[in-house]
Amino acid sequence: YDQLVDDLESKKIIDSRKDFEWTAKLKKLKNPKAGRYRIREGMTYRELINMFTAGLQEPIMITFNTVRTKQDLARQVGRYLEADSLEIVTLLEDESFCAKYGFSSETFLAMFIPDSYEFYWNTSADGFFVRMANEYKTFWTDERKKKAAAIGLTQSEVSILASIVESEQRGDVAERKIVAGLYINRLNKRMKLESDPTVIYAIGDFTINRVLSDDLKFESPYNTYLNSGLPPGPILLPEKASLDAVLNHDKNDYIFMCAEYGTGKHKFTSDYNQHLKNAREFRAALDKAGIKK
Repeated sequence: YDQLVDDLESKKIIDSRKDFEWTAKLKKLKNPKAGRYRIREGMTYRELINMFTAGLQEPIMITFNTVRTKQDLARQVGRYLEADSLEIVTLLEDESFCAKYGFSSETFLAMFIPDSYEFYWNTSADGFFVRMANEYKTFWTDERKKKAAAIGLTQSEVSILASIVESEQRGDVAERKIVAGLYINRLNKRMKLESDPTVIYAIGDFTINRVLSDDLKFESPYNTYLNSGLPPGPILLPEKASLDAVLNHDKNDYIFMCAEYGTGKHKFTSDYNQHLKNAREFRAALDKAGIKK
């Protein structure tokens, strides 16, 4: 209470401390509720006191995207909430806490779906996780669950594959369905996914523009050039559009993909020799542009 009144006085929100305290005593304001409040010009002392007594906070809109790691998520959320970012990271890595929501520490990021969410500033870390779990359940309708089962993937596996698809194709949402279809073909044929973004994630250097042959040898369970199947967890938080791209993937026979330099798109094929040709053209374009790494 004393700190609140000091703040109101120092910021010249109240003209008379004596009058405000008299009104506060009359209204029995002893324990104002902590939070983030919007104080509008011309508010009376009674209106201010009623607001602090009832805890009528101004909600905060939190948007998180381009999240690759647990630290990224905690940092983005911690900028807006009272919950400490270190506490959020600690819970994200706590196996027993993750299990409470049906995840492991590796797959837990799959529960967080990028979007804009309204919170109050004094939301606790636990409160944040409860809200995100509810949003996750809302997204995973019975229809989406059936589509995941039809392609033989769990919900977490859909998120993991969607994270790879989105990493391969950030801009063209329509092409994500083609990429998803290609990767599902490779999974069904028990071929390694051989996705460059998984190598970049494994190395942890997100400034890499060109994956080199030595990079492909980097030992990590996330390196899909060395390991079969999906990596242990998402390599970023996939958007809803990417999750749906996997669930509604294009039914094609592609198993090879190569980026087209400068277009933001890819060349797809089921023919290995054509793929080698596409790859040579792409490497030549990178060389011409002076992109070495």
